[in-house]
Amino acid sequence: MFKHAKDSQVSITELMLPSHSNFSGKIHGGHILNLMDQIAFACASKHSRNYCVTASVNKVDFLNPIEVGELVTLKASVNYTGRTSMVVGLRVESENIQTGKIKHCNSSYFTMVAKDKDGKNAKVPGLILDTEQSVRRFARSIARQEQARKRSSKFRASEFKIEEHIEFIKTQNAKIDFNH
Repeated sequence: MFKHAKDSQVSITELMLPSHSNFSGKIHGGHILNLMDQIAFACASKHSRNYCVTASVNKVDFLNPIEVGELVTLKASVNYTGRTSMVVGLRVESENIQTGKIKHCNSSYFTMVAKDKDGKNAKVPGLILDTEQSVRRFARSIARQEQARKRSSKFRASEFKIEEHIEFIKTQNAKIDFNH
């Protein structure tokens, strides 16, 4: 079975309240991450018709601060489908109510895994790629998975070669001291 991404796209808009702010008066990143996780869950569950869990989050860069009183809109869409997993692309924007100015606050990719009623991984419907953009997003998800695999194996304890990293680390704000 295959489904269109547009059939499971989800969007939510929420007013940012003082209770969502951190000590500097900006909206707390943790609040935004919580909203992102909720919308990724909603999108993946809608696509798979199963309860879904977050397996990983690929890169959350907070590009612009969000102010109290702004409207925050989160948009989620399935970019990739594996056998039991999906990559949900998220975009977060804030809007100043007075000026109408919209800021891109962050984009991220949540890998979600579908679970059946017994908690076992469940097969998910494939994705119908009906635009050039949908093919690009699907291919980019595959490339990101490959990069993550290469990164994790390079730094696996059994593969790690300290001599390849020592000189670079010495140029950083760190001190190597094995004589503690």
